[in-house]
Amino acid sequence: MIRKLSLAAAAALTLAASGCTTEDRYTAGGAGIGGLGGAAIGAGITGDAEGALIGGAIGAGAGAIAGNVIGRSQERPGYCRYSDGNIYRCPAGY
Repeated sequence: MIRKLSLAAAAALTLAASGCTTEDRYTAGGAGIGGLGGAAIGAGITGDAEGALIGGAIGAGAGAIAGNVIGRSQERPGYCRYSDGNIYRCPAGY
């Protein structure tokens, strides 16, 4: 079990270090952190490797989405990117 978690951690760190732009780094970092967290939760709930793999996959997907959103918001502080692809000044409070 420890060997598998070590391998997953090494893979996540490699993935996180491979990003080129700010957005890519946030996406990769979110995927790595989400994958590790999901694997830990999945293994804790089910007690086997299958649960860790499923949890890791779900966590990596959710982390990648969250990291991408955070990375896009870091491009231009004070501006928001909307689903139509345009960038606007953020409303007060965002």
